[in-house]
Amino acid sequence: MSPEVLSVILLTLQVATVSTLLVLLPATVLGYALARYEFYGKTVLSALVGLPLVLPPTAVGFLFLRLFAVDGPFGRETLGFDLHILLTWKGAVIATATMSLPLVARTARATFEGINPRLELMAHTLGHGRLATFFQYSLPMARRGLLGAVILGFTRAMGEFGATVTIAGNIPGRTQTIAAAIFSAQQVGAQARADFLMLVAIVLGFLAILSAELLGHSRSLPGLARP
Repeated sequence: MSPEVLSVILLTLQVATVSTLLVLLPATVLGYALARYEFYGKTVLSALVGLPLVLPPTAVGFLFLRLFAVDGPFGRETLGFDLHILLTWKGAVIATATMSLPLVARTARATFEGINPRLELMAHTLGHGRLATFFQYSLPMARRGLLGAVILGFTRAMGEFGATVTIAGNIPGRTQTIAAAIFSAQQVGAQARADFLMLVAIVLGFLAILSAELLGHSRSLPGLARP
């Protein structure tokens, strides 16, 4: 394995890890809110959360280009300083986080919907408040499903291409991820490099999906879920 290929793999893992950690909290909160509460605008919020799933990734990347452009809402001329997002690994993190958020949030929602709400009501009758019930009972009961959501989100972030290459570019050693490196290798005829990176992507993706499947089959409810 050449140093260049190793750099691509490590950068991809770094970007996917940071973006997954970035979306974990908001995705969990969104999933729980959509699963447990009825409120005005819930359907619209659910649709907005899932929007990146149906938009072309390049459209998402172009939106970020407009937002972080020099004269954009988050650009240097507007804020008075540069956030250094475009053509950096931070831009790649924002792109991958945006594309993986719907998957993590929807999986979290399905996980909380699979927990009997009467178990949480029992906790309330024992004197626990909403936050205490969530952290002491709801979250532990959902831990396997949430871990599966994290794995799926990480995999989605690792394979993201369109939005990432639009906002962060395809700069070797700086913003080039596995997906972008495969594209570049194919374009210049470096077939062996493209084949190796494709194999790495397949192996990493398969292991992640397999882990999520195993978690789904072995899911159990602790604490109040036990008779």
